[in-house]
Amino acid sequence: MAAGQKVYVPVYSHIYAKGGKNLLLEATLSVRNSDPNADITIASVRYYDTNGNLIKDYLEKPMLLKPLATAEFLVAQKEIEGGSGANFMVKWVSDTKVNEPVIEAVMIGIEGQTSISFVRAGVAIEEK
Repeated sequence: MAAGQKVYVPVYSHIYAKGGKNLLLEATLSVRNSDPNADITIASVRYYDTNGNLIKDYLEKPMLLKPLATAEFLVAQKEIEGGSGANFMVKWVSDTKVNEPVIEAVMIGIEGQTSISFVRAGVAIEEK
C-alpha cells in the first residue's frame, strides 16, 4: 500500500538480433489501478532515451484513474529515438494509501515471419 510513487519502467524501441541488426519494437505502457475502491491520479508520464534525455511528456495535466481502470501510452514502432535503453518515469498519487498500481511495458516486434514480444515491470524508486 502506498499514497504515491515514482516508478521506473524499462522500455525498448529496438533490440539487437542477427549479428547486431536492429529489430524495431512497438511499446505500450500500461498503468493499471489495482485498487477496487479508490481512485489514483497519474501525475506524469515521461519517456526518456538511452542517454536519459526527455523525449516526450505524455500528459499535459494529471489524469484521474478510477478503481480497476487502465491507462495506456504508446511508443509507435517508427519512433526509434528511445533506443535500446529507453525508459518511462511514471508518477502517481492518491489521497490515501491504496493498492500499488501495476505499471508495465509490453513490447512487440514483427518482421516478416518473425515476431517477438515481452513485458517489463516497473520498479518503484521513490515513495510519497
